[in-house]
Amino acid sequence: MSGFWYIGIMRFSIDRNIFATFPGLHLGVVEARGIDNAGSSTELMELVRAQQERIRATMSLGSYSEDPRFVAWQEAYGAFGGKPKKYRCSVENLYRMTLEGMDLRHINTLVDLYNLVSLKHKLPVGGDDLDRIEGDIRLTFATGEESFVILGAEGIDHPKPGEVIYRDDKEVLCRRWNWRECDKTKMAETTKNALLVVEGLPPATKEDVTTATKELMDLIEHFCGGKGLILVLGAG
Repeated sequence: MSGFWYIGIMRFSIDRNIFATFPGLHLGVVEARGIDNAGSSTELMELVRAQQERIRATMSLGSYSEDPRFVAWQEAYGAFGGKPKKYRCSVENLYRMTLEGMDLRHINTLVDLYNLVSLKHKLPVGGDDLDRIEGDIRLTFATGEESFVILGAEGIDHPKPGEVIYRDDKEVLCRRWNWRECDKTKMAETTKNALLVVEGLPPATKEDVTTATKELMDLIEHFCGGKGLILVLGAG
C-alpha cells in the first residue's frame, strides 16, 4: 500500500513503509513542461559561485558533515544499510566538493538550477527527463532484483535489498535514495519536460521544503521558460 499522487498522466507513489521509517520526510515535487534547457547562463553560474563562496566562508571541511541536516541523511542511509561514511547524499557531496575547492561546472540549465537550490537550502535536489520515464515513479525499498545503469556508464548494476530507491516501471532511477541517478532519464539540453524533487528530513521542515520548491519553480520559469506545478508531499 502506498500514498500516490498524479502528475499529468503519471502516478508518483511513495511506499507507506518509507513514511513509517522516516515519518518526518517531505518531498517537494516540480513538474516543468515546455522548457528550453539549451545553452548556458552567466547569471546562473554567478549565483552558483556566490553560494559556493558563502559556504566556504561559513563552513569548514573538517566539521561540515556534523551539520544537523547532513546528520539526518547519514542516519537515514544507515537505517537502510547505505554506508553513510562511504556514500554521501547528494547535497552533502556538493558541500564536500565546494569545501575541497572545486567550482561546480556548467552541466545544463536544469542541473545548474537544482545544484543552486540544493546549495542554498542545504537540501537534496534531483530530477529526471519526464519523457524518458517508463510508466510511473515510485519511492520505495528495493528487492535487490531491479536493474540500474549509473549516470555515464553502460553496465547493469543492482541495488541492495532494502535500499531506498526511486524507480519507474522498468528500472531504478536513483540509488541509495539520492546518491546517484541513472543514465536513462538524465536531463540534457534537449529536455523539454522534467520532474524535479526536493527532499527534506527533520530538522528540515515542510515549510523549508516548500520554500525551496517554490524557489526552484520560479528559477526554472525564469531561466528555462515553460509552465509548471508543484506538490509538497508528506505523511500527513
